[in-house]
Amino acid sequence: MRILLVGATGTLGTAVHQELVARKHDVVTVARTGGDLQCDVTDPEQVAGLYRTVGQVDAVASAAGSAPYRPISELTVADYQAAVTGKVLSQVALVKEGLTHVTESFTLITGVLAREPIVTGAAASLANGAVEAFVRAAAIEIAPQRINAVSPTVFTESLDVYGDFFPGMKPVPVAEVVRAYVRSIEGRQTGQVYVP
Repeated sequence: MRILLVGATGTLGTAVHQELVARKHDVVTVARTGGDLQCDVTDPEQVAGLYRTVGQVDAVASAAGSAPYRPISELTVADYQAAVTGKVLSQVALVKEGLTHVTESFTLITGVLAREPIVTGAAASLANGAVEAFVRAAAIEIAPQRINAVSPTVFTESLDVYGDFFPGMKPVPVAEVVRAYVRSIEGRQTGQVYVP
């Protein structure tokens, strides 16, 4: 399969890229400042241009998304807008602009905060929940194309940096999250939120 991988230079994106290549897929990597192509996916015009450049692909996998973390009393409207733009609208644009360029599937990224909130995570929880709701809604409209989301908790490999933000939550090895991407891309289910 020819796969467009967005967010390909981060911890997760790098691991997804390595696994997809090992599975003999042709992967076009995209990141804001690295990869085969550069694109700021928060800009719908750049996303449209990305698809014009790449042409037809079998699948899109997103490992990109950002949201601010602050106590709810300090979050501003701009913070919530940044979360929606950085994690929700960017991935919605990948789907919307990709409908005529993607033959098989979309895999989006969400996260544990959609179902297990943490202190300072309200904006991220809002964004993750929105992505998951979008996946379920889009699945009934874009068939036969498929769409799923992968919703991991904190990575075992990142506990030294982020572990204190996820007290008591069971971490997940990046390799398990990568398996969820493979399941979404190579499988046949749609409208699923995979929780590795």
